Order: sequence, then C-alpha cells, then structure tokens
Amino acid sequence: MTDMNTKSNHSMRYILLALLLLISACSKFGDLNTDPTKSSKINPENQLIFAQLWFSGDLSTQERTNSIVLMPMMQQLGAAYYARVGGMYIKDITRMWVMWENSYQNDVVNIVDAVERTNGVASKTNLNAICRIMKVYTFARLTDLYGDIPYSQAGSAFYTQVKRPVYDQQQDIYNNFLEELKAASAQLDPAKDKVSNEIFYKGDIAAWKKFANSLRIRLALRLVKRDAEKAKKEIQEAFNADGGVMISNADNCMTKHMDIQNNYSDLRGNSVSAAINQQSAMPKLVTTFLDQLKNTNDPRINYIPRCYKQNVPLKPFEREDITAQVRASVLGLVGSKPGKYVYEDWVGPVTVKLANGANYNAVNGDLKCEMNTCFMRNNAPFLHLTYAEVELLLADASVRLGLTLGADAATHYQKGVEAAMKQLSLYPGGPVIPDAEIADFLTNNPLQPGTELKQINNQLWIALMLNGPELFANWRRSGYPELVATPNNESTSLTIPRRFQYPLSEKEQNKVNVQAAIDRIGEDDWLKRVWWDKE
Repeated sequence: MTDMNTKSNHSMRYILLALLLLISACSKFGDLNTDPTKSSKINPENQLIFAQLWFSGDLSTQERTNSIVLMPMMQQLGAAYYARVGGMYIKDITRMWVMWENSYQNDVVNIVDAVERTNGVASKTNLNAICRIMKVYTFARLTDLYGDIPYSQAGSAFYTQVKRPVYDQQQDIYNNFLEELKAASAQLDPAKDKVSNEIFYKGDIAAWKKFANSLRIRLALRLVKRDAEKAKKEIQEAFNADGGVMISNADNCMTKHMDIQNNYSDLRGNSVSAAINQQSAMPKLVTTFLDQLKNTNDPRINYIPRCYKQNVPLKPFEREDITAQVRASVLGLVGSKPGKYVYEDWVGPVTVKLANGANYNAVNGDLKCEMNTCFMRNNAPFLHLTYAEVELLLADASVRLGLTLGADAATHYQKGVEAAMKQLSLYPGGPVIPDAEIADFLTNNPLQPGTELKQINNQLWIALMLNGPELFANWRRSGYPELVATPNNESTSLTIPRRFQYPLSEKEQNKVNVQAAIDRIGEDDWLKRVWWDKE
C-alpha cells in the first residue's frame, strides 16, 4: 500500500468486502438455511478476508474486551473511568459477553463455512489450509477467554442442522488445534493455488507455514501446567517442521490497517486504536508498566511514554508534547497507580514553556504519562503474532522444558528483546531504537539463573503491548509479570479475574449445553479458571 493507486484499489476492495460480508454475517447466515443456491455464490477467499479484518477491525469487541477490561486488568493502561471494569475488578458481565456475541455470528461463521467450502477441493488446497489456520487462530482467542466453548459443531448449522451446539472441552479443543496446525502447515504448497488477496501475507505460502508453526508453539506452551510432555513434543515438532518458524520481523503476522477512523461498521481502521483515541479522556500508563521500563533502564522508556498538554474537547493527535520538560522536572515521568482513577494521587503543577513561548502550569492529566500517540493511529498495524514473541516463547520453553531449539535460552531471549524493541518502528511515525541502546540494555540485563522465566515473560508483557487477550493468556500461563491485585471500595473481586463469563443468550437459548460446561468448572464466574490455567 505504498502508492496511491494501490491504496485506492485496496480501499475500494475493503469497502465492498466489508459491506457484502457484514450483511451476510449480521443475518447469522440465515440465507444458508433457506437458499443454498444463493449461498453457494459466496467466495471462501472473501470469507477468509472478512475473518482476518474482523479480528482487529471490530471496534465493539476491541473497545469492550481489550480497552475496557484486559489492558487495564494487565496493568498497562488504566485510570480512565471506562477502564474501571478491568483495572478495578468492577464486574460488568455485559462487557464479557461482547467477544462471544460478536464473534460467533461474524468471523466464526464465515471461517467455519470457508473451511467447509474448500475441503477436498483440489483447486483450493492452499486456501483450505490457510482457512484452517485462521479457524484455529479465531477459536483460540475465544476458548482462552471463556474455557469450554462450542467448537466442533459451531457455525455449521447448514451442514449439520445442529442449532444448539455442544460445548467442547478445552482439552479436546486444544488437541484439535495442534493437529489442525500440523496438518494445515504440511498441506501448504507454493506450487498450488494462489491466495493473493488475503490480508496477512498476500498469499505468501512460506510465511503462512512459519505462522502456522509459530502459532503451534504459542498454543502448545499453554499446556505446560496440564501436560508438559505433550507441550514438549508439540513445540519440538513445530520448531523442526517444514518451513520452520519466524526468524525475523519480516515474518511478523500483522494487519496493516488504513488511516480511516473505525466507526463500528468500517473494519479498515485499527479498532484497538479507535477504542483508545475516540474516548473523551485518554488512559494513562499504569505505574506497574512504567516502573518495569524505568527499573531496567529499558530504552523504550524514551519512546513509549509521553506527556501531552490536554485539550478540551479532546483531540488526541493535536496536543502538544511536553515530555522532555516533564522528564527534566523534579517530578519526572510518572504514571497512574493500578486501581486508581486519574484524579487520585494528584500531581503538579509543573511550569513548562509551550511552543508559542507562553508559560503553562501543567497539572495531573498533563503530567501522568500516556502511550505515544503513534501507537494509537488509525493506520497502526495490529500485531497478531511476532518474531519477538516467538523468540521469547522459545526462550521460555528452553528453560521450562529443557528443550534444545536451535540456540540456548539466553540467545533466544536476546533476539526476542531486540526484535520487540525494533518492532516499534512498524507503527506510523514509530521510534527507531538505536542498536547501541538495545545492546546496552542486553548487556545490563542478561538472563540470570533463577529468574529466567520472570525476565522472559516480563519482556513478553512489553512485547504484547496493546494485545489484551494475549497479555491475559500469557500472564495466566506464566505467572508473570507478578501483578498485585489492587481492589478498591468499588471492586466486586479482591483478586485478579481469570476468565470471562458466558453470555445470557447462551443460558436462554442453549441451556443444556452451557450448563454442562458450567458444571465442569463449578460456577460461571470470572474468578474460575479455564482448563489449561491449572492452579
């Protein structure tokens, strides 16, 4: 999307696809049940594209799941009133339902149908393999949040006539995930059909193999508390699989969004960005996150946190950056404490000189750090799975499981940290951290015996910035960072929640099956754990 003609063509295609497929999706594929002749005209490649765009383009999901609940809960962004649900554990079950309600009737039904349409079609073997990988990726986000979910019968009413799908157990779902990724990766063949319009890799089969194998490692490592031997076997096989895993930032799986404000119906702009930049007040960096950067002399302290002179009404990209003067003041860079509103622990004033030469007494909201606005641009990429994450997962598996994965844990750690720092430049106007600064950090923060897993997963916490569901999953899997619960007098929980609750619609319309899933965990509560999150 570098020249105007290419950008225009992509823009028009995305508009048409989004409108066409949203109409199909919003009807919950009713046409599939009534008019098979008409439904057969749907192009499975378009369904794949829709599922890809939906993942990071659905503003309703990203706003309520990511911005309101998970990023605050994982103590990266918070302090704004709307972040109280996750940041202060004030249960609002309707927020937890949104991912489910939006996904099953949109990306799930499309990607399930795309797989069915391409199964056994000799001219669409690569498309089928890519759809199978995307199906695993789509369902992984759901089961990691909720636990047992409809999977084997989900989205397939036209083919199976099953309208009230069973809830598969997460153990069975994960076993199928790993089998599907293995088979789909092996099925990919650069000599077969081209899938050049898909969003992630434009049909690059070698890149899709790396993504499938790398995703298999991510998911296999989730099993360590339940079945360490299976995790070891799957990780080793995935690492050695044909096509290999990600080996540089060029392999990153991401959606390159367009510079269009996401408005709940247009998927082209980054919905994580819109979930932040459309609010009436900006969230602040939580001190837990800020202190991790400060205490390790992480060079990202110079690039991620910014202080902006606030304006009313809020126009986030028109504010003056006063970071340098705040940093040089007695106050220095400060964030908001976890479990606190922005107006609590008031700071300031600090007198700064504005660009127009006037003095300005900056207070509190001006002084508490926010995320650099380059990370919340509408055309910011959404990073699905990155080389940085893969290297850090390999480092974790090397330490935790004693595996030999091409290098020792220290080398994987170093490569992961370097890649995570360099991936910041992928954002529009994003920072390019000098190699010397990265080298200094690695010299001063080597992997230390006895604290390896803490160091590795603290780095994953930074690398996964803005991806709330994956932050939440990796924290539950690894136990790091060592977040301290910070309830206040409004909180409905004294500890950090561990899962999302099932929506009311399922309890009304699929009562028998959802109740069987609830019986397996004892109670449908956000303090219960999904299967792989063994206590």
